[in-house]
Parts: sequence; C-alpha cells; structure tokens
Amino acid sequence: MKKIMEQQQLPEHMKLKVRPSARPEAVIEGEGFRITVLTPQLLRLEYHPAGRFEDRATQTVLNRDFPVPEFQLVDHGNKLEIITERLHLSYDKQPFSRYGLNVRVRNGSGHLMGVWHYGDTPQDLGGTARTLDNADGAIPLEPGLMSRGGYTVMDDSRSLLLEEDGQVMPREAGGTDLYFFGYGHDYLECLKDFYRLSGPAPLLPRYALGNWWSRYYPYSADEYLALMERFEQEKIPFSVAVIDMDWHLVDVDPQYGSGWTGYTWNRRLFPDPGQFLARLHERGLHVTLNVHPADGVRAFEDPYLAIAGELGLDPEKGDAVEFDITDPKFLQAYFKYLHHPLEEEGVDFWWIDWQQGGVTRVPGLDPLWMLNHYHYLDSGRRGGRPLTFSRYAGLGSHRYPVGFSGDTIVTWESLAFQPYFTASAANAGYGWWSHDIGGHMQGYLDDELVMRWVQFGVFSPVLRLHSSASPFNSKEPWRFNPVAEAAMKEALRLRHRLIPYLYTMNRYASVDGLPLVRPLYYHHPEQPEAYGVANQYYFGTELMACPITSPVDRRTGMAEFTAWLPEGRWYDLFSGRGYDGSRSLTLYRNLETIPVLAKAGAIVPLADLSGYTSSTANPRELEVKVFAGADGRFHLWEDTGEAAGDREESWCVTKMSLSWGDCASFTIHPASGNLAALPPLRSWKLCFTGVADTQVKVLAGGAETAADTAYDHSTHTLTVTIPQTAVSAAITVELGGARLAANRIEADVFALLNRAQIEFQLKEQIYGLVRSSATPAAALASLTALKLEQPLFGALCEILTASLG
Repeated sequence: MKKIMEQQQLPEHMKLKVRPSARPEAVIEGEGFRITVLTPQLLRLEYHPAGRFEDRATQTVLNRDFPVPEFQLVDHGNKLEIITERLHLSYDKQPFSRYGLNVRVRNGSGHLMGVWHYGDTPQDLGGTARTLDNADGAIPLEPGLMSRGGYTVMDDSRSLLLEEDGQVMPREAGGTDLYFFGYGHDYLECLKDFYRLSGPAPLLPRYALGNWWSRYYPYSADEYLALMERFEQEKIPFSVAVIDMDWHLVDVDPQYGSGWTGYTWNRRLFPDPGQFLARLHERGLHVTLNVHPADGVRAFEDPYLAIAGELGLDPEKGDAVEFDITDPKFLQAYFKYLHHPLEEEGVDFWWIDWQQGGVTRVPGLDPLWMLNHYHYLDSGRRGGRPLTFSRYAGLGSHRYPVGFSGDTIVTWESLAFQPYFTASAANAGYGWWSHDIGGHMQGYLDDELVMRWVQFGVFSPVLRLHSSASPFNSKEPWRFNPVAEAAMKEALRLRHRLIPYLYTMNRYASVDGLPLVRPLYYHHPEQPEAYGVANQYYFGTELMACPITSPVDRRTGMAEFTAWLPEGRWYDLFSGRGYDGSRSLTLYRNLETIPVLAKAGAIVPLADLSGYTSSTANPRELEVKVFAGADGRFHLWEDTGEAAGDREESWCVTKMSLSWGDCASFTIHPASGNLAALPPLRSWKLCFTGVADTQVKVLAGGAETAADTAYDHSTHTLTVTIPQTAVSAAITVELGGARLAANRIEADVFALLNRAQIEFQLKEQIYGLVRSSATPAAALASLTALKLEQPLFGALCEILTASLG
C-alpha cells in the first residue's frame, strides 16, 4: 500500500509524537486474533484472517504504550478467558461472532453491570456532531464513549494510519480493530483512558478564553478598528478579532468560479493589511482569518504565480491549482505560499471553514480531518502555542481545538439545544466548542433571546459573538434595548473576569482529562436525576450552570429552569441565596442573571477588573469568591503562556484553602513553581458568600496586617480587601465566630412582587401572608390556598423553600 505522501519529507513540526506499540506483556496473540489488555477496563480486540495486525498510530489512536495492568489469562485450548478487576472476556478463538466473543463488565464494587456480545450496539449517552449548520433546534448526535450500560465499543478498523514521518496512508482492508471500554459508571475513568489512547486535549492559549468578536460582514479596516475603539470606550473586553471571508477578494470574474475561496487581501477594504493587523495587536487582540480552501488557487490570486510554479503548472495558461490535501506537494505549498506569508503579516491562527463534504481521492480520508490535523500542527511551527478553529471530524478531533459548531439559526429552539450539545460533547472527548453566540442567520430579532445566548456563552467553552451580514443582525450590545444591553455588557465583562478560573480548568482539561463542561452524571452516575437535566452541567470544578433558554413569564418577569441539586449546600453565584441539595426544584431568574451555583466550600478566582482592562494576562489584582459552609481548596494554575506549557517547570501554582468550623479561616499559600510567570506583588479582594457579618483578622507573611472590610447584606457577602502583597507570602484571613447567613425571605419576596405585573391587592395579600407566617412552610401552605398562577407560585416556592433548615 503506497503512502499518500510517498517520498515527501514533512518538517518536524508536522509530525505528531506517538507511542503506538503496546508492551508485549499486555498482548495475547493467536491464529487470526490479537487481544491487548491496555487497562483493567480497556481492551483492544483485533482479528485478521491472515494474522496481519497493525502497530502504527491511526487517526484516532496514537498511544498503546500503557503500563501493563494485572490480569489473568486462562487458555482452555478452544476457548480463551481474560480476567481483569473490571472485565471478564470469553473468546472461542474463531472469527469474531456474537456467540464466540463476549465481555462481562463489573463496577468498582465488583457487581455485574452487563454483558457485551460482539455486534451489540451500546445505548450510548450521545457524543457530538460535525456541525449545527442550518439546525433549528435538536439534531441527532454521533455516538460517544459513555453509556448507562457501562460499556462501549470504538471501531478503529477503517481509520487511516499515521506514519512515524508524519505522513498518512490507508490501512489494509479485511481486518477488525475494536477498542472495548468497560468502565461501569466511572465515566471520567473512561474519558481518561480515551485521552491516554488518543492523545490529550491540548492547552489553549490564554487569550482564546476571552471574548471573540466575529461577524460575516464586509468591514473595512477603518470600520473594524472604529468598532474595536467603541468596545474599549464601552469597557467591553475582547481578546480575539475574527475577520470573516470578506478580508479577501470575493467579487471575482465568473471565469474563476465563485469568490468563496480566496487568499488575496481586498485592498479596497484593507489598503494596508500589515498596518491593520498591527493596530489590532496593539489593542491586545489576536487575529484569525476565515478560509474556505475547496476551490484551490485561481489565476487572479496574489500567490498564484509562486504556487503554480512550485507545482509545475504553466502560469501562462492560468489553470487553477486544484485543492488536493492528499497531494504532498500541494500540502506543503499550501502552507508555504498561502498561509505562512499572511502569518508573517500578523495572522495568529486560521478559521478553517470546510463545508464541502468528506470526499478525497483517497477512500476513507476526510479532507476536514486532514486540514485540522496539519493546520493545527503547522500553527505551532513558530514556537507559539498551537491553535486552529475548525469543524469536528470524528473521534480524536479534540486534538485540534477550537471547534466551530456552524451557522446557527437565530431561534429559541437553537439556543435550547446548545447547552446539552456542549455538555454531551465531553462524551466524545471534545471539550472546546465555539458556538455562534447569539445565532448567525435567519430566525428573528428577540432582544431577550440574544441576551440569554450571551449569558450562556459566558458559561460555555469559548464565547464568540457572531452574526450574518444582514444590516439588522449584529451583536453589538448597544443595538438592543437598555435591559439587554446592560446584561450583555455585564456578561462579556464577567467572561474576562473568569479567565483565571478558566485557565486553571484549561490545564485540568489537558493534564488531567477533565473537560471544562461536564454532564452531571459524570459525578453522580448512580443518581437517576443526573441524567434528566440535559441542559445543566458542571462548569469546571467549582460551578454548576443552568442556562435559561426560554422567555420570561410576562407577569412575573421571571424565566425558569428545572434543576437537580446534588447533596450539600449550594449558593447562587450572583445573589448569594443558599439552597439545600439532594432534590429537584425550579429556579426562577429575572433578565439580568441565569442560575449558576457554587457548592459550599467552593473557591472561584477572578480577575478584578475594577480598573478596566481587556488584557488576559495573569492579573495583578485578583478577586476570589469563597462560599461558606464546608472545607474547600483550589489550586490556581498560571504559566508564561509559552508553547511548552506541558512542562511542569513552566507553571506556577497558588494554593488556596478554606477551613470551615468553630475557627473558620481562609489561606492563600505562597505561590510555588515558576514565579517568573506572576507579577511579584498582588492585591486581593476576598468575597466570602453565605457568611453572616463577622470580625476578621488578616495575617500576611505571618504578621497581622491592615485590610478593608465591607458587608453586603443583600448577597450575604463579606469582602476583605488586602493591598499588594508579595506572591511568595502566605495570607490568612481568620473569620472569628463565623456562622452561615440566613436567606432574606421577606426581602426576596418583596423584590419579586415589586416587579411582578399583577394586581396591587394580590401583591399586598401575598406579602402580608409571608410576613405574618411563623415559618416558610406555614407561608407556603397559606399561599397554596390562593391558587396562584404557576409561574408566580413557583417563584415564591423557590424563595420559601431554598433552604429547608
């Protein structure tokens, strides 16, 4: 079988580091079959009639060099048994069949969960999809790796091979190559095994976690820069400038086809591209350009003469350089002449917008996958942290972040599907989706819809505003009504405040295989309720998000989200209201916020943007939200942002711990590791939520130090502000006699009624009942007798029963 790129030497930066050979001690081989025990819950099952097995890396699988787990092999002559602590395989040594090959799966306690027979299709929990193009609501998802049955099978039989020299070739047909994951309900262990097999999720550059501005619109350089100036004046931070396809020539002579593909700056809009890109960089923005490469390079393009000459075409004839990602000469010329010069001008990364299907002259090779693979590797050639922006191309695509989910229809139905779509993508290991926040096209104008979409975007992997070229469809906050405008601005600022937290989660995703967005059942697999809240998810280690995806009720001014709270005490991130867990309840929120909950003991570091900046660098001023009621700890991870962020010596960690008890205290431990990554001095704003007002004592470097304190009764938040202190010094805040604050039931009921569009007499009656009742339960009983409208009654129930103690 010939290589796709026969005799073509690829540069070192376009070769993945792989370890594809399993350890011999883990391999059981016989006539026509080979079984590899990779972990106690992961087996490789191969069959080939001629016994030809594959030890090279594939598009999906890079590493089989796992430590050999303990297992028992029992060979009965005509039957084979392999037993690990989690799996029991039985195999008749014949071609794989339903009756000859099965695996029994046990959970961590040793209880049988199920039996897989060859050919069974697991009822998985869904993965993700290639695109949301033209999706107006839910679409089918490709299979993922998780199932409630406790096992799944990944078929790698038709995956192409990755050679040591970085080249790709088809594999021999006729064999079966399966990976059996039998993890019970240890979903995170399944995911970690998959990452070990397929490669980790790479670290994103820090700037990618900020706000992205994107619009399919023919901006001129002056218009785009003026817009960025307006954002700065409005104190709305952005870190990525997306320039859609109109950066290049699009109105071309029909003899060349459409203007969809292009590599030549439109000088009418961008007379000096280098200066334009430099001015964006001066504002701290990183730039990506959109490319649709399918039409190759036509004779009108600036780089045509060079690339045509490189590929042996006669430039005088003007024949198009056809796009063929499988041609080795084209591949290298594609980067050398079409992308590298633009990168030298100032383009930071590429938006690869491939929409032309999955056909190449090599059967089984998806051009999207190959574009993602080589673009991502090439993006790191200059020593920076690699990044590309493209569509999903199947299992293993997590190695090429960030994902572009496609052109979304602007409807409530589209928004309602995206939280579930985002969370379930973790089941395919795909953690870094970037959606068209606010919706891209068609649909309708609804200020509330766009506002809710942006609020969801804050608690999604990447917040990228986007819209079509319609003069009526754009996402500048000032285009919407004052309420929506204010909420959108606040949401966009919050996203940049969250970057210290998000960057720590970025490390966890890469180093520990813990995606930023995770379904609840990852952490509560035996709770049926965790499977019934499709749009509720963990957002990092400390927060749980419940995005609002339906309009407010006109009379109450509240929208609702039916949630399930795991055991323990939970706090609303914005209001400070405390909730008792281990139950389902409906949460009601006005237009300004969505339910985002933190468990008691949670610690959430934020950038303090009191002095506005759009910079995403490691901040000198930090705000830390600390939630009372339980012990907690958090490790704030920071680095210099260099490409070698996978090396431990690049990182610095600041450990924080909350001790809750009779003598509650919070400690910021001395930073350790690469202190050069941090500013030498930091100021701290520590916000203790859920605690009653109390006296504090602050120790810095072992000595008592002065600090400003303030208490906000409306959110039960005690704020302690500590001036600049060396990052190498420990800081401890002692909370003398700390106790939990009680929810402000009367005040919250009054606030709800004050805004409700209902009869004044009814407001007074409800408020009077709440004030005169001895307990919240008694108030609830009295209100039940009034037979109130459900949205109003539900909102009152939430306030009265949030804390049952």
